[in-house]
Amino acid sequence: MALSLDPELAEALAPMAGAMAETPPPAVGDIAGRRALWEPIIGAAGAAQPIPDDVKTTEYHATTEDGARITMRWYVKEGAAPGSAVLFFHGGGYIFGHIDLFDGPVSRYVSASGVPMLSVEYRRAPEHPFPAPLEDAYTALRWLHEHADGLGVDPGRIGVMGDSAGGGMAAGLAILARERGGPRIARQILVMPMLDDRAPTPDPHIAPYVLWSYDDSRTAWPALLGDAAGGPDVPATAAPARLEDATGLPAAYIEVGQLDVFRDEDLAYAAKLGRAGVPVEFHLHPGVPHEFDSIAFGADVARRAVADRVRVLKSI
Repeated sequence: MALSLDPELAEALAPMAGAMAETPPPAVGDIAGRRALWEPIIGAAGAAQPIPDDVKTTEYHATTEDGARITMRWYVKEGAAPGSAVLFFHGGGYIFGHIDLFDGPVSRYVSASGVPMLSVEYRRAPEHPFPAPLEDAYTALRWLHEHADGLGVDPGRIGVMGDSAGGGMAAGLAILARERGGPRIARQILVMPMLDDRAPTPDPHIAPYVLWSYDDSRTAWPALLGDAAGGPDVPATAAPARLEDATGLPAAYIEVGQLDVFRDEDLAYAAKLGRAGVPVEFHLHPGVPHEFDSIAFGADVARRAVADRVRVLKSI
């Protein structure tokens, strides 16, 4: 039986597919074209659902070791009891996206779970290649631990979460924190994470359905890693699929769509963590491509996926 789109996803994608068919995709290496194409789509998707009015935000700033000043947005549900917290990293292939575009999704996670989140405006490639984005993430992790008491947060209950490149960032940060002896991360929530810089062989079964494409990956990884992308010297903190020893990493929740170009690397990463004794919950959602929950948020598969994420957030 051939792979096919989930019917509710197919219905939601139909108008978008028609519009995209009239616009040639950006060429490999065209970062400006990808920013121009995807940032309006991300913004529209994030605002397509109501933004909860019970979530308040506060802006904070931190300075990295190399002197950069990063913005962090703290989301908290009114009346929620102090306790756990989560660092959130947005998607965008490390080359596009801003925290403003993800106000909607982050606010909805916080409202539904009661768990506050710190969304990080990390620097983007290629203007700021690796390790700058990850060092921004590490700065934010240290800041949250240092300010935990004032924010009503238990420093032993801080998790990391991200989607796509943000999921890769969260995974890389968990590895980096282990390497540096802290700060402690209680849980990693990796939503369709981007983990492997080595270009995969395109899968003809999913190629007709992909949204984030193989060419997008061939653009994003060199932007982040330069000439090292795909070579022998890429560290696991940059591309977590390179990890050899997963011992001692935080418990992980990982999910991906069956029609996502990241499917195989996410499956392999879940297995690698599991073989090292790391508790793993893994979901492979049939019939859906990358960012399916943003495209068809009313679909049954999207509602189930979001409910699982909220459940895991509450468990930290």
